[in-house]
Amino acid sequence: MLMELIAQNMAPIMFVSLIVFLLLGYPVAFSLAANGLVFFIIGVELAPLSGGSINLDWPLLNAMPERFWGVLSNETLLAIPFFTFMGILLEKSGMAEDLLDTIGQLFGPIRGGLAYAVILVGALLAATTGVVAASVIAMGLISLPIMLRYGYDRRIASGVIAASGTLAQIIPPSLVLIVLADQLGRSVGDMYKGALIPGLVLTGLYMLYVLVMSILRPNSMPALPKEARTLGQGVMSFFVAMGIGIAVFIAAQHWLAGTGAAKNAGILAASIAVIFVYVMALIDKATGLDRMSHLAQQVIIVLIPPLALIFLVLGTIFLGIATPTEGGAMGAVGALILSAVKKRLSLEVVREALAATTRLSAFVMFILLGARVFSLTFYGVNGHIWVEHLLVSLPGGETGFLIFVSILVFFLAFFLDFFELAFIIVPLLVAPAEALGIDLIWFGVILGVNMQTSFMHPPFGFALFFLRSVAPKVPFLDKVTGKLTEPVKTSQIYWGAVPFVCIQIVMIAVVIAFPQLVMHYKGKPVDVSHVTVTVPGGIGGGLGGGLGMPGGLGLPPIGAQPGAVPAPGGLGGLPPGLGAPAGQPVTPPAGGASLGIPAPLGLGGAPITGN
Repeated sequence: MLMELIAQNMAPIMFVSLIVFLLLGYPVAFSLAANGLVFFIIGVELAPLSGGSINLDWPLLNAMPERFWGVLSNETLLAIPFFTFMGILLEKSGMAEDLLDTIGQLFGPIRGGLAYAVILVGALLAATTGVVAASVIAMGLISLPIMLRYGYDRRIASGVIAASGTLAQIIPPSLVLIVLADQLGRSVGDMYKGALIPGLVLTGLYMLYVLVMSILRPNSMPALPKEARTLGQGVMSFFVAMGIGIAVFIAAQHWLAGTGAAKNAGILAASIAVIFVYVMALIDKATGLDRMSHLAQQVIIVLIPPLALIFLVLGTIFLGIATPTEGGAMGAVGALILSAVKKRLSLEVVREALAATTRLSAFVMFILLGARVFSLTFYGVNGHIWVEHLLVSLPGGETGFLIFVSILVFFLAFFLDFFELAFIIVPLLVAPAEALGIDLIWFGVILGVNMQTSFMHPPFGFALFFLRSVAPKVPFLDKVTGKLTEPVKTSQIYWGAVPFVCIQIVMIAVVIAFPQLVMHYKGKPVDVSHVTVTVPGGIGGGLGGGLGMPGGLGLPPIGAQPGAVPAPGGLGGLPPGLGAPAGQPVTPPAGGASLGIPAPLGLGGAPITGN
């Protein structure tokens, strides 16, 4: 009796056992694989007692090599090492340092200027690297000492840096979006398009929080003093250059609208405008004309190369020129070129980037292989059906399901990172989501924003660990002022993250409430209100006058004697009625069903009778 109970409830027992394995601290990949193999053996032995709920047998293990090969030959996952390599190389190239310095001075005259700069640079690094660790560590090393030097509240400074680094989770080319697209069985390009606007909206919410805090607590984020703005004045010059760029964009778009490139006129016009402003700044600096301020020159020259790299990666993907894997390869080459131009490219830098890329790629592959072993057994004990019934029966339908899943993933993120969530939890949610008619790209973006909180959760958030590793732990002498500066406490880092976790929860609710933030990836809907369906001549007259041949199907009337001559009017001698004359619109008769079948009569508009 006990064995039968275990056999019939194998799926929940297996799932709970996996959670226990993970909580005991075993590596995720080996926990998945060991759990799958142990329960496979148990399932085979208990299959006769399960009443048909266990579909496992020893020959099923023969499918395992093919499942492994399916993972190893997946070209979509090849984008992960490319984007990882690109991100680490850019972090080594000093791009983050240059961006923070110039944008920080651009916003320096206003309260919270450094915080705005950190958020904008975080978004730019997210769009070029897609790696959270690289973004958080780079900004922690560069901007945190400057923010402490000029009197920023430690909690706000820590929260802004950690939160901005996690934008790499949701802004393309995010690694988590690649993994989610693969697990949901959807296009990475569509996932990138769907996530772009929510990522930018989240960036805007972060900046709104800084604005509110700068009004409520102005002393918590003072403006940079004049002596710290080494690039001088000239913000107006920068805005004039931007105005020229906008004028070039409008002119280029108007010109392209009348050419064969009208479909992509917006993206191409933006590229022309950016190139024009960049060349203008380079010429102004090289010739010494100094029509621009030194600040405007520096901001444009530093800002444009990463924007060009973003276009090289995302622009080619969105235009359909390149696949995500090809875009990642071009991004890696672009990162090598940028590093070489900045004279930061060396054999040691490449070696470190390749080593880190190999470690992350191997980590992902091992988890995927372990997940394949686990899923083979879990599906064999009908675990997917158990999960589907459990989630589809939730109250509230689609909205209830999304809210429950969001709460579940939010709490699991306290203990699991996004790779583990994507490979363990997400595959179980696909079938219930499809059963409820939920668009999987929309669902994937909701999960992506939710998993972003896994990096910010005190006390296990990885972004907090990364920042803790580079934040000062003991009092230190500031390099510029020479003053003794207090360290940043771990409690200050954690409390600084809490408001941003709340903002991310609000963003999850916004994406659920306004699906069009994501659904724009489908393009404009087709208006079918004026569409007329015309029957081609090959199906002239419908079935009533013959299915693609005159005079009907050549069948005798229904109920006629053997050898009877076929009637000329339709299917088995029925009068015409199912269809319309060749080339004419199909119009249902009044009171009847479509295709000319009046209710409750038979085919052809007449009762079916025999002789």
